[in-house]
This record gives sequence, C-alpha cells and structure tokens, in this order.
Amino acid sequence: MSKVAEATAPREDHSFFGQPRSLANIFGVEMWERFSFYGMQGILLIYLYYSAERGGLGIPQATAAGVVGAYGGGVYLSTILGAWVADRLLGSERVLFYSATVIMLGHIALALIPGVAGVATGLILVAFGSGGLKANATSVVGTLYRPEDPRRDAGFSLFYLGINLGAFFGPILTGLLQSTIGFHFGFGLAAVGMAIGLVQYSFGRKRLPDIARHVPDPLPRSRWTLYIVIAVAAVVVVIVLVLLRVITASNLAVIVIGATIVAAIAYFFVILSNRHITGDERNRVYAFIPLFIASAAFWSLYQQQFTVVTIYSDERLDRNLFGWEMPVSWVQSINPVFIILLSGVFAAIWTKWGAKQPSTPVKFAVGTAVMGVAFLLFLPFVGGGKNSTPLLGMIGILLVFTIAELLLSPVGLSVSTKLAPELFKTQMVALFFLSVALGTAVSGQLAKWYETAPESLYFGVLGGIAILIGVLLAVFARPVLRLMSGVR
Repeated sequence: MSKVAEATAPREDHSFFGQPRSLANIFGVEMWERFSFYGMQGILLIYLYYSAERGGLGIPQATAAGVVGAYGGGVYLSTILGAWVADRLLGSERVLFYSATVIMLGHIALALIPGVAGVATGLILVAFGSGGLKANATSVVGTLYRPEDPRRDAGFSLFYLGINLGAFFGPILTGLLQSTIGFHFGFGLAAVGMAIGLVQYSFGRKRLPDIARHVPDPLPRSRWTLYIVIAVAAVVVVIVLVLLRVITASNLAVIVIGATIVAAIAYFFVILSNRHITGDERNRVYAFIPLFIASAAFWSLYQQQFTVVTIYSDERLDRNLFGWEMPVSWVQSINPVFIILLSGVFAAIWTKWGAKQPSTPVKFAVGTAVMGVAFLLFLPFVGGGKNSTPLLGMIGILLVFTIAELLLSPVGLSVSTKLAPELFKTQMVALFFLSVALGTAVSGQLAKWYETAPESLYFGVLGGIAILIGVLLAVFARPVLRLMSGVR
C-alpha cells in the first residue's frame, strides 16, 4: 500500500449490519440510480418498437433491440472514461457525484424531448453518466475496507442489495405510469428517482474516507490541452460518421462490440506494460483475463433480459393476472425480487465460510455454467404461440438467472478491486465493466439472430457454450488462483 493509501486507509467500522457506516450512503445513491436506470430501461425497448398509436416510435423490432443492446454496452464502455477521470483528474468520489447529475439530466431529456431527438440526447447523457457512476461507486465501496478485510465480499453483496431494490421498484412504477398515462411520464419518474438519490448522497459525502477523493496518478497540467483536443476530435469524428450514415441504428451494436474489444485489449496492454507496477500486480492482471472472458460470456446471456426476454415476454408470456394483464416491464422486476431475497443469504454464506469459501475463479466458473443452464430451461417452451409460456415458468427461469448472477456479479466487483494495481484502482473496475459492456452489446446483436433462428437452436447453442466456458474455467481454476498471488 502506498504512503497516501496508508495515511487515508479506512478505520474499522461495523455500524451498518456489521459493515462500515458509509456503505449505507453509497447503497442509497446506487439504489436510486438503479431505480432510474432500470425503470427507464424497462420501458425503453417497447417505446422504440411500439407503433405511434401505442405511444412508441415504430422502429423495427430487431433494430430496436440492437439499439438497446448498444446503449447498454455504451453505458459500461463509458466506465473507461469515468475511471480515467477519477484516477487522473478528480478522484472517484467527485466523479460519482458529477455523474449522478448528468444521469438526472439524461432522464429529463427523455421525459421532455419527443421522438428520436429525445431518445438520442437522453441515452447519450445517461450512458456517460452511468458509466462514470458505476466504476466509481464500486471503487468507493472498495475504499471502505482494508485489502485483507474478510467482510469485503459480504459488503459488496449488501451493496448489490441496494442495486436490486432500485431495480425492483423502477420497472414496476415506470411500467405502471407507461401503461396508464404514457411513456414520457415513466421517463419523468426515472428523473425524479435520480434526483432523490443525488440529494441523499450529498448529505453523506463528508463521511467518506479521504482515500475516496485521492487521485492516484494526477495528469500534469501541461497535458490537459492535448487531452481536451483529443476529446473534441473524437466527438467530431462520431458526429461526422453519423451524418455520413456510417454509424446507423442497425449497425450500432456491432460498432460497440468492436470498440469494446479494442478498448479491452488496449487497456490490458496499458496496465501490463506500465513500468511502475510490481510483479505480483502484473500476475494478478494476467489472472483477470480468463475471468474477463467468462464474465463477457455470462453477461451476453444475462443482459438479454432487456432484449430477447423483453420481446419474449411481450409476445409469448402469459401475463394475465386474474383478468388483468400486467405491463411487460414488470417481468424485469422478478430478478431483483430474488436478488433481494437471496443476496443476504449469499453474503451470510461467504461470511460464515470465511477463508474456506470457494475461490473467485470457481465462483466465476459455476456462475457462468448456471447461466447456461438458465437458457436451456427455455427449451420446454419452444414452439408455443401467444401466451403459451406460463408466468410461473418464467419466474423459475429468472430464479436461475439470479443464482448465476450472485455467483459472479458482486464477486466480480469485489475481485476487480482486490486484483487492481495501486496506480489503476478505479480503471481495473472499469475493466470488469468492459466485460459487461461486451456482453451487453453482444446481447443486442444476438437478438437479431433470435428473430431468424429456431428457438431450440438459439437457446440450446447459447446455453451450451456458456456451460462449456464455465467448465473450462473450473479446470484451470488453480493456475488462475496461483497468478492471483494470495488473493482469493
């Protein structure tokens, strides 16, 4: 640990369910951010492809799913920018606060600006803001614990509970407004939720440890002009490519996939080639590569809740409850219910097992394989017509989604902070989110295959590939663990 880190390391604090008190503050802002994020995303896809008579924009379904996948990938891709600004300019805590403000403005744009212009403006702002908040909220949680603190995984599981409280209520309330008084009222509620989170967070900022505001590798003032010119040039290039129709709604997912792969390779190269990281730090980054691959495979299936599963729920799922048809977006609240019920259970298990719990590579392997099993569970319902899949069947499938998620996602957030070199604390978290970006963008592209492929082939092949990747990671778990140099 560096001298700065030692001087600002968090003191022992057990006042929030055995966790540091400041976890409650970050828990709150993340909960409201997820309320707005998932509330908006719960109605976004159907807003894009519903006809104008139903309040939508009438975009072809496959194109709309690709846009949603690309947007989701863009959210996680932009974590690179948020992490870089934190590590080189402002520190994680400040970027978190400013990003929450940008997110709120994005939801306001979706609520108030009609048509494609509102979608483009709102999604760009939400994507950049969410990218900045995601990596830095996770990094700030990491600063609450010393590296050897056994409460870390349990703390991240509780943090994940906050995420899913927001993810549960968001789609329910925005979906209810969308189905009764219109899409833009649903988007407006998302803006209100983010505003509440921003105000709540403002009152607790001062309690966070000083290390949360520390800038690990400050950018020299002499180089600021260069980076400003690069940023402006990048924006101009994107605008020109859009105007020339090189970037279109139909190919956006592919572009985000390509950009994410290039960014991930470049980021690994930058970290591994840095002369100031130690040999153990370099080995830990190498160990992160197979975890990155497994994570990308997992998220390419899991994030189809917002593409293929949404379309499936709209067209195939029996959503009738005692003569009333529940909104499509409510299906997205099923997974958070299970997260809320089970995250505490998983946190208690990891805490009780302590040093005897399975290693991170094993947790990743099992989580990826279980996600593959979830896709295979769609096979008994293949070939049915409208309302042919019982709601109970979908609930069972999403329960398996949840078990897979709890084995991989909070653990991935935690391990990214444990494996991070000192100079790349927040940027290592961004690398984990790059795996989510890749998987999310792929989920949008796969939705196009779902339009044309037989369902048995679609769910069977994707489920089988995920299981195979999980098995391979399990086989190589011990070599990966050795590279982690004492981190489990």
